[in-house]
Amino acid sequence: IEALVSEKLASGQYASASELVSEALRLLKERDDYQQYRLERLRRDIAVGLAQSERGESEPLDIEEIKAEGRRRMADADRAPQAPAAS
Repeated sequence: IEALVSEKLASGQYASASELVSEALRLLKERDDYQQYRLERLRRDIAVGLAQSERGESEPLDIEEIKAEGRRRMADADRAPQAPAAS
């Protein structure tokens, strides 16, 4: 960690270790907030799905179609242009 802090300070990206730590904590909070948002959204989506199922508005899953869709998406991702690697 000390080496990374030294590297960031030497790059001129941050004026002090305190500034670097503040930025790191801000980013950590941002990540935590986003994870909390995603968890709440997932819980909400699950509740909607359960309610729909209880009202008889759901259909049985077609596992083979789900797998086929996943394979199509993976194939599409494999064909997508890749960003050049950072050097």
